[in-house]
Amino acid sequence: MKEFFISECARHENKIITSNFVVVSKQIKPKKTGEPYLALTLGDRSGQLDAKMWDNVEEVLNAFEQDDFLKIKGLVNKYKNRFQLTIHKVRKLGESEIEFSDYLPKTTKNIDELWQTLAGFVASFQNPYLKSLLQAFMSDPEIAAAYRNAPAAKTLHHAYIGGLLDHVVSLFRSCDLVSRNYPQVNRDLLLTGAFLHDIGKIHELAYNRSFSYTTRGQLLGHMIIELEMLQEKLAVVPDFPVELKTLLEHLIISHHGQYEFGSPKLPMFPEALLLHYMDDLDSKMEAMRAQFEREADLDSPWTSYNASLGRPLLNSAKFLAPKPAAPPDDSSAVAEAEAEAEYGSESSEETPTLPGLKP
Repeated sequence: MKEFFISECARHENKIITSNFVVVSKQIKPKKTGEPYLALTLGDRSGQLDAKMWDNVEEVLNAFEQDDFLKIKGLVNKYKNRFQLTIHKVRKLGESEIEFSDYLPKTTKNIDELWQTLAGFVASFQNPYLKSLLQAFMSDPEIAAAYRNAPAAKTLHHAYIGGLLDHVVSLFRSCDLVSRNYPQVNRDLLLTGAFLHDIGKIHELAYNRSFSYTTRGQLLGHMIIELEMLQEKLAVVPDFPVELKTLLEHLIISHHGQYEFGSPKLPMFPEALLLHYMDDLDSKMEAMRAQFEREADLDSPWTSYNASLGRPLLNSAKFLAPKPAAPPDDSSAVAEAEAEAEYGSESSEETPTLPGLKP
């Protein structure tokens, strides 16, 4: 069992730790002197961490590669307000020393229940072509197995085993609700877009040891892969309308919403626009939730800088939570007791009697 997880960096700042990690990326870079140093990205199920090894690098340069598991001793510190690890010692781990569940984060939700929820939505479709299409995807054992396990992204959101399914079920629920408010929206078309919009991630991403891109994923991206997958399944649905096929293709290639975010086309009909915004909303809400979870032990309601959102975040629940009551200030009581000891209590004194009057 790992002694230290990356999410615990704040509690170990400026301390030496020893723990196991998977190598997410490995680069050999030159110092100003020309000597090499190692720049690594390390991972475990709680996140990723930049790491540098400056000394005795030649001894370990060829001792490990990306996706290997390492036992590392080093110093946790901050550089430019981000945690990093300065490596002192490193050793490659053998397979018998590895507990794989320590390295890949996994959804805490029940995968079977999520899959059944998805199937329930598809069963409710009114459009027979869209229902048959999604059932063809879900009944394909290879696709189904991958869809149930794939992450939705490498790092930005739902980056854990089961993340794709978790994300899509969340989208189905949101899109189902929002479509009731807009009568011009075709619910079945919108939900089909939600099912297909990231399905190419099952081939774009590798997730055996760490989350990384496959060669096909790097060269094509998930949208191109999705168009290919769509063509294959459309072939098994008889007489699928060509107009509906065109709308599905547009849903896939426009769901990022902007050219600079990788969409070759902007959303041009209601379902496409709604899919983009609901997808963007769900990913951002998950990014916030994950950051709050990672930094739950911090006293401040403010998180560190979130690179994907471009800002620090305020945990409003923590901000509004009742504050612990301050201990009572008993300095006045102490002073009063001291005064009584010196001069006697006012209540214990006899009341003076005026001449001619009875007490």
